[in-house]
Amino acid sequence: MHMFPRSQARDVSLKELSKRLAEFAEVRGWDQYHSPRNLLLALVGEVGELSEIFQWKGEVAKGLPDWSYDDKKHLEEELSDVLLYLVRLSDVCGLDLGQAALTKLLKNAEKYPVTNNNTPTSITNIQL
Repeated sequence: MHMFPRSQARDVSLKELSKRLAEFAEVRGWDQYHSPRNLLLALVGEVGELSEIFQWKGEVAKGLPDWSYDDKKHLEEELSDVLLYLVRLSDVCGLDLGQAALTKLLKNAEKYPVTNNNTPTSITNIQL
């Protein structure tokens, strides 16, 4: 389903995606269209397309065991569109999305403290 088999896949940072998206837009002359407003509206459109995939499916099991290869591929593409617009929007706004997400996770950990001992340590001991 992926461009690279899992054994050849590698982790990709948000900074790498941001750099590649900036280059992609620049060489095509699209920077002039990539205002925060335009990128946000494009992102909302992609979220709508993502929502359509789930619209009439009811509850869906984790791992999507009953989904076809084509359905999973379509989902993967729409999720990618959402991620790419989100990364590009944060970059155009001058924000570090990765750091912002970690900061938000820490804020949420403080807001919703652990109430039992079944929570993985990595969630309770977030470091920035």
